[in-house]
Amino acid sequence: MRGPRDTAAADGGPAPDRRRWVVLAVGMLAMTAGCAFQFGLPYLIPALRDEGLSLGRAGLLAACPTVGLVLTLAAWGSAADRWGERWVLAGGLGLAGPVLLAASAVRGTTALGACFVLAGAAGASAHASSGRLILGWFPARERGVAMGLRQTSLPLGMAVAAVLLPRTAAHGPGTALAVLGAMSVTAALLVVVAVRDPARPARDAVERAGSPYRTPVLWRLHGAATLLVVPQFVVAAFALVLLVDERGWAPSTAGALLACVQVGGAGARLASGRWSDVVGSRTGPMRVLALVTAGALAALTVCVLTGSPVATVALAVTGVLTVSTNGLSFTAVAEYAGAGWAGRALGIHTTVQNALAACVPPLAAQLIGAGGFGLAYGLTVALPLLAAALVPAELRPPDAVRAGGPTGGSVLGPVAGAATVTDAGTGAGVGPVAGAGPGLPGGRRPARRT
Repeated sequence: MRGPRDTAAADGGPAPDRRRWVVLAVGMLAMTAGCAFQFGLPYLIPALRDEGLSLGRAGLLAACPTVGLVLTLAAWGSAADRWGERWVLAGGLGLAGPVLLAASAVRGTTALGACFVLAGAAGASAHASSGRLILGWFPARERGVAMGLRQTSLPLGMAVAAVLLPRTAAHGPGTALAVLGAMSVTAALLVVVAVRDPARPARDAVERAGSPYRTPVLWRLHGAATLLVVPQFVVAAFALVLLVDERGWAPSTAGALLACVQVGGAGARLASGRWSDVVGSRTGPMRVLALVTAGALAALTVCVLTGSPVATVALAVTGVLTVSTNGLSFTAVAEYAGAGWAGRALGIHTTVQNALAACVPPLAAQLIGAGGFGLAYGLTVALPLLAAALVPAELRPPDAVRAGGPTGGSVLGPVAGAATVTDAGTGAGVGPVAGAGPGLPGGRRPARRT
């Protein structure tokens, strides 16, 4: 099975290939398997405490995969840019699986923590390489939805962990870790069988064009997305505590509501991705949603401070809105960076987000302890406003992201700056543009999207 060809489709992007949905599905399964152990280990904390660990030590172990994740994301992205997505994705999960299987037989906090860090470091390959697959296999008009689906892998992974780990841990934490290891190995094998790398730009052309980081656009996207992570974690990390301690809900009832919020968040990712596909822009919807999120946070703050009965509704709505921009920022970064740099750019993007996300819960806990939930929510209102101001108004990819195909097209499609002109009303491509100078086979230069 070969990757998608760069045929001259009507919109200037890759010709649609039904295999792209198989690639997306397997990529989602791989990322779900990775997220299950990277972010799902808190569901093992009760079992670890039954083994004699304190809550502090168990919590520290649960955070170890994230430490490994942050350390290697950029490196995995660079590897995907250099050697391709298939073997990076399969290799990372293929390494993480045996480490988790070994961890099932390990005793001692230090040794177990080391295994978790190594597993997180290896499994980080899924975050950079699965995004690059979408960039290469999907035309621009479908990438928003495809990346939105890919972003649902995180809540899916946590949901899988929530269902499997407590039950398998009834036979001991080692059994639960063995299940996670088997999931990772299985996902790696599926990637080898079903995934093929998309067409890639010539390496000498990418090196000659230079880094997309020579302009501030990518850093602005990284910064805006990172600012939007803060309210997401402030709301999500303490929603259960708010409902139980402040609103008097039973933990089981509160948990059911928050599960619905997670489903709503997945739907919001898909809806925003579809919106961006329709309007032909990632940054426009991202800016609007950031402003709406700020309004929702302000309303939540007022409801909590006044003890309003609609505070629970405001909490649920805000929880959905705070995650609605995740897929948009990833798509924008990948498309701007282009096929030659997307892995590294997505690695940096995820590293910055996770590094800050790790700091948010303890800082928010201090704010809540000092001044209550209203103070914590109120202080986050300004961050989406800053993010909206930071999001670039328009993406104009540098020549570094161009990748000529067999017919002179671009594997990136029109949103990433392929050689097409677009209809001002719909954002749909209307045909190729020829121009003088280098850039594509035959001496044609890709036209920048306007």
